[in-house]
Amino acid sequence: MSSLYVSLKTPISQPSCLRRRFNLDRQPSQLSRINRRRAPTTCVSVGVEEPDTVGKKLGLSKSKEVIEAEAKVLVGTYARAPVVLESGKGCKLYDVEGREYLDLSSGIAVNALGHGDEDWLRAVIEQANTLTHVSNMYYSLPQVKLATRLVASSFADRVFFSNSGTEANEAAIKFARKFQRHSHPNVKEQATEFIAFSNCFHGRTMGALAMTSKEQYREPFEPVMPGVTFVEYGNIQATKELIGRGKTAAVFVEPIQGEGGIYSATKEFLQFLRAACDEAGALLVFDEVQCGLGRTGYLWAHEAYGVFPDIMTLAKPLAGGLPIGAVLVTERVASAIAHGDHGSTFAGSPLVCSAALAVLDKISKPDFLSSVSKKGLHFKYILQQKLGGNPHVKEIRGPGLIIGIELDVSASPLVDACRESGLLVLTAGKGNVVRIVPPLIITEEELSQAADILYQTLPVLDEKR
Repeated sequence: MSSLYVSLKTPISQPSCLRRRFNLDRQPSQLSRINRRRAPTTCVSVGVEEPDTVGKKLGLSKSKEVIEAEAKVLVGTYARAPVVLESGKGCKLYDVEGREYLDLSSGIAVNALGHGDEDWLRAVIEQANTLTHVSNMYYSLPQVKLATRLVASSFADRVFFSNSGTEANEAAIKFARKFQRHSHPNVKEQATEFIAFSNCFHGRTMGALAMTSKEQYREPFEPVMPGVTFVEYGNIQATKELIGRGKTAAVFVEPIQGEGGIYSATKEFLQFLRAACDEAGALLVFDEVQCGLGRTGYLWAHEAYGVFPDIMTLAKPLAGGLPIGAVLVTERVASAIAHGDHGSTFAGSPLVCSAALAVLDKISKPDFLSSVSKKGLHFKYILQQKLGGNPHVKEIRGPGLIIGIELDVSASPLVDACRESGLLVLTAGKGNVVRIVPPLIITEEELSQAADILYQTLPVLDEKR
């Protein structure tokens, strides 16, 4: 039986377990590089082929070979950073040359517990050894347990599982239209239209794409689903003129926009949306795919506002790196959905739901959530101290550990310089926002290291390009 290698605390001496001798002399000396020692590793036998064996079969060695091979066999949908990541532990990632990176991207806000969390790993291995997939033709314990936990910790009465955030939003679109048809069976023209907002991002499948504001995402695939109107995020008066009884099926809104540039809604705006939807008979849908599940310091981002939706979509961090999405709904919405109205072969599998239970166990604890708030405030304070005086930095914003640094120029040179210096961050907005969404377990010391690297790389913004 072959082995899958995962980082744990127990050191071992076997040379086959992905422990490499690093030639640090070959690394760039620019800035103060983070310590490059890799975490010790051990082996857990689960019957999966060794990564090194796979690499040898493909004839791959280092980053260049992997990148060249990728260009020959994968559809070119991703403009990837030139890094081939191989392993991770906690908030650190390591590439195939052994370079260490402090990860403040967490797989685009997915790895809430970092890399190789032992409780998460134990749950995955135990479930994989028991039952991985049965489809939704049958019941399974982990799915019912996870749904019960989500209902108990939220406004919702029922849950539908999917495999991703965009799938969750597709389901929410269907549920909203079915709800209107079910609620008004004798009306000749149903309420089928949707309202979404500037800078929003709801996914890349055809329905969710139609609800996403950036034209460059939609234009190559038009015609997309009709009936969506975009209005300025936060503009109460403009939105008031659009929500209409018998016309609007639902309003989709992110309490905190992630992809759009880390913009937070105001309490007044969300309260208005709640009242306007109630008056018009429309549903209010909160997309918390990126901002939910502890990232703001609240389990659900909307809790900070005291405003509750009819439907909420979740995904990214829920299963700690395994693919999952969820649609949480009230009983009123659920009553409109019948057998066969929607479904998924893979969604809510025992393996993924067991992983999600391990994540939810940790991030839902009050002490854990308060630590996210505390670390977010600390990080924004030191960012303001170190970066706030730079003329290119317009604003540092965001609650908890979803933080945006808005610049007056493209953020890409800074993101690239950070990566070369051992720090992984993302862009957002119109490409002028540095998006920081670290694992929620990150320490204040690691956040201080990240702030130092951001400060030391800022001069790259002054270089003529």
